[in-house]
Amino acid sequence: MSDHGSGPGPQSGGEPVALVTGAGSGIGAAVAAALLERGWRVALAGRRAAPLEETAARAADGAAAGRALPVTADVTDPESVEALFGAVAARWGRLDLLVNNAGVFGAPQPVEEFSHREWRAVLDTNLTGAFLCAQQAFRMMREQDPQGGRIINNGSLSAHTPRPLSVAYTASKHAVTGLTKSLSLEGRPYRIACGQIDVGNAATEMTGRFGSGTLQADGSVKAEPVMDVRHVADAVLYMAGLPLEANVQFMSVLATTMPSFVGRG
Repeated sequence: MSDHGSGPGPQSGGEPVALVTGAGSGIGAAVAAALLERGWRVALAGRRAAPLEETAARAADGAAAGRALPVTADVTDPESVEALFGAVAARWGRLDLLVNNAGVFGAPQPVEEFSHREWRAVLDTNLTGAFLCAQQAFRMMREQDPQGGRIINNGSLSAHTPRPLSVAYTASKHAVTGLTKSLSLEGRPYRIACGQIDVGNAATEMTGRFGSGTLQADGSVKAEPVMDVRHVADAVLYMAGLPLEANVQFMSVLATTMPSFVGRG
């Protein structure tokens, strides 16, 4: 990889500061670890403390632990999100990058059986959580000196094409695309760039069943290829490392031969 992934450079007056939500596992853990390995100071947010601390300890074999700040937080709760960003401000005084990664898939159920409670749980985490974190990031990035920063939203390929039995997840990820566009537009006067990464079949806990078979649009069950989650982290590093005068608005990173996205399955 090129040196673009090393961070936004001297505008932050030293090691740049990132906050990654959902950092205890999967894509969030991989992204947080990659940022720590590249010299960033990173706040790791999630519901449970132990996985966050494990992510921080694994980064660079523990050598980066001093630049890690694990913070338990619930992205669906405005007060918890405010406290999360307050912890970042108290520790480092600024924020250069927010990676809005926290998300849940929800129960795979037909539309007519999908409960209101489950709908709210998915939308509250995937969409409202991203909004609340972006709102706090805007407030920090607008007021800090030097002004500005970057937000990267995890959209998923479901922001383009649904899987069967995924009504809430798909709706939430389509909505994240609208959030990304609005943040990108409103951030212009404050040097706040916003982009979105849409991931397909990264090898994480969420895709663990794909190797043995998952439901397809035609009703069949087929095994699907997956890619190493590190490729997603590398893509985020590239996006994060650009100067604020440049932005990756949308990027798709997927297992090359995964079905049902390019073509007809």
